Amino acid sequence: MQPWSKITHYAGFDWAHDHHEVVIVNPSGKIVADFQIEHTAEGWQRWREQVAVLGPGVAACVETSQGVVVEQLLESGVVVYPVSTTSAKSYCQRKVPSGNKTDHVDAWSLADALRVDGHGWKALAKEDPLVAELRLLCRDEVALIQERTALINQLQSALREYYPAALEAFEDWTLPSAWAFLEAFPTPQALASAGKRKWEKFLHTERLARPQTYEKRMEIFAHATGFVSGQALTRAKSRLALARARMLRVLQSQIDSYRAEIEKLFAQHPDHDLFGSLPGAGPKIAPRLLGEIGSDRSRFEDPTALQCLAGTAPVSYQSGKIHKVYLRRHCNKLLRHAVHLWANLSRQSCPWAAVYYEQLRTRGKNHACALRSLGQRWLKILWKMWQTGTRYDAELHARNQLKHGSWVLKIQHA
Repeated sequence: MQPWSKITHYAGFDWAHDHHEVVIVNPSGKIVADFQIEHTAEGWQRWREQVAVLGPGVAACVETSQGVVVEQLLESGVVVYPVSTTSAKSYCQRKVPSGNKTDHVDAWSLADALRVDGHGWKALAKEDPLVAELRLLCRDEVALIQERTALINQLQSALREYYPAALEAFEDWTLPSAWAFLEAFPTPQALASAGKRKWEKFLHTERLARPQTYEKRMEIFAHATGFVSGQALTRAKSRLALARARMLRVLQSQIDSYRAEIEKLFAQHPDHDLFGSLPGAGPKIAPRLLGEIGSDRSRFEDPTALQCLAGTAPVSYQSGKIHKVYLRRHCNKLLRHAVHLWANLSRQSCPWAAVYYEQLRTRGKNHACALRSLGQRWLKILWKMWQTGTRYDAELHARNQLKHGSWVLKIQHA
């Protein structure tokens, strides 16, 4: 990667799905190239030829930090500087205060912003292919889980109209046994005609005959047989409910397949033991954390940089006597969600985390705010572990808390 002092040309790259607008300026700000390339092999070859003409000192500014556009730019040998959408808009307004907006203006403003301000920006490094695949798989898994949640909501909505007893029988509709129930007894009439003995057999077959829930489910059988809705409504909604249940089965098999592949990739990474040692992270959240944070130790100079990316560090506004603190909106949303889940689960396996959370709640913080603060603390610990390549050690952490006079430790042992 070329150091900033060796950069001789600055490219603004306004990308789109089928073509990309490119403007290249020299150190004085003069436009030396202005062209458009198609998002094809021929288009990218044209870009590489242009880069070869300009020499090795080319840097490119683009409004994304990942994807095929970034991969192609890195492969062409240029230094890539990503910017956020918000920053790109402000650069455009600075360059063209009138508000005039075209692809050319956008690319030009990015190129000039890189020329003027780029010395303080952080360039992208080539990413470990394993981390890139792990991150994409984890993101796609999250998307599939969200689809499952939407399907369950639609299924429950249908059941609420014609089969409320089914909702009482199963609280968790991510369980295959709940879908099997609908396939075996799709309507209240089907459950009633099957009889109590078949209902009991179903409970035993699906291992649902636990003492703490057996009596409740037998009562639900009695309630279901007394519930009668219109035939048209029952036929229509039972068909929809069955369709949703079968879709859930297919979707769940894909989620399970993703989970297996994620665990396989995660186990291959050198940092899997480090991330796997985090209390509460477990086999589902640890790969997400690794995928979003990556392997490049130089990416985050201090814990605050990581906390800002995860959205746990607040944003301060100060003007005169006015001082306000806001939730950080511009962050990696998937990392923020993973940290939120991790912080919540860590309360169950880590005593100091539970104490810290409860203390924040007693101070008036709501659940989300307390978890965000706990996540902020965990990220500081993770950053140190990540930089030193060490697993989480509860005893070492306790000694460090004692050494620095942590109020959490004092309350924990009070």
